[in-house]
Amino acid sequence: MFQIGYPSDRSWWSQRPAPIPQSIGRDLTAQTRQNHGVLWVDFSIDDPLIDLIPNSGGGGSFVVTVAGDIAGACRASDGTACEHERTARLVESINPLWVLTTGDNQYDDGKLSEYNAYYATTWGRFKAKTKPTPGNHEYYDPAGGAAGYKAYFGNLATPNGSTYYSWNQGEWHFVALDSEIAMSSNSAQLNWLRADLAANTKRCIAAYWHKPLFNSGSKGYDPVSLPAWQALYTAGADLVLNGHDHTYERFTPQNPSAGSTSSGMVAITVGLGGADNYTFEKEVQPNSVVRLTDLHGVLKLTLTDRSEE
Repeated sequence: MFQIGYPSDRSWWSQRPAPIPQSIGRDLTAQTRQNHGVLWVDFSIDDPLIDLIPNSGGGGSFVVTVAGDIAGACRASDGTACEHERTARLVESINPLWVLTTGDNQYDDGKLSEYNAYYATTWGRFKAKTKPTPGNHEYYDPAGGAAGYKAYFGNLATPNGSTYYSWNQGEWHFVALDSEIAMSSNSAQLNWLRADLAANTKRCIAAYWHKPLFNSGSKGYDPVSLPAWQALYTAGADLVLNGHDHTYERFTPQNPSAGSTSSGMVAITVGLGGADNYTFEKEVQPNSVVRLTDLHGVLKLTLTDRSEE
């Protein structure tokens, strides 16, 4: 369903649209497209039984791009294959409404000096419309507490004073979490998440953070976010986006126990933002339907808040 990559001579990517409609679970249909360098998934609501009237500010579709594991300590001018410059040009060509990052935005230690020297020169062009999350490399900063990440992104990183927050666009409610701090059932983050979901009035829910619960790559299964999955599943969330494993992997709708169900959530790992790729070294996990590596790119999501045929 996806063909992603670029030629062996590393010349620039070309686009070859070939839409393939498919059902991916409750309320959602998707169109995937064959491309080089970009993972296109167009999500739309597909539920003729509900007459949806968007709230003020909604209406129509909007595009977000998603990627994690982004900026190495390199520049194209160094004479190296600096992939975060390529993926930044890709985001620029898509021109999304929002840019979501799934952590490890800056290597190796997420220091402010590294952010300013590398990330800022490429993905920093989209800073004003970025909705970031931190990864483990942000917490390697010797200053402690993801200091460089917080200093670089400012209020974008901690809009409510914490590294987890939520925001709305149209009929979509987005939840940004931090997998590098406590996510246990009785943690402050999970108590906040349950309260946030209980107060949500939007029809669709997408959540994103760094470490995936489900993954067939070298990072494998990481149970740290299981309580978050349980809370999101109970709330009827639709989509979970992660990074950490430097691959692309998509799962069909499933519950927190990896049970296949049409009422489950679609999980996508998007760790292709620029860091060196990983391989799929472990047994393929249940419900995994697309696995890609040896390439870099971003995920383009077209999200629609009106019912469609």
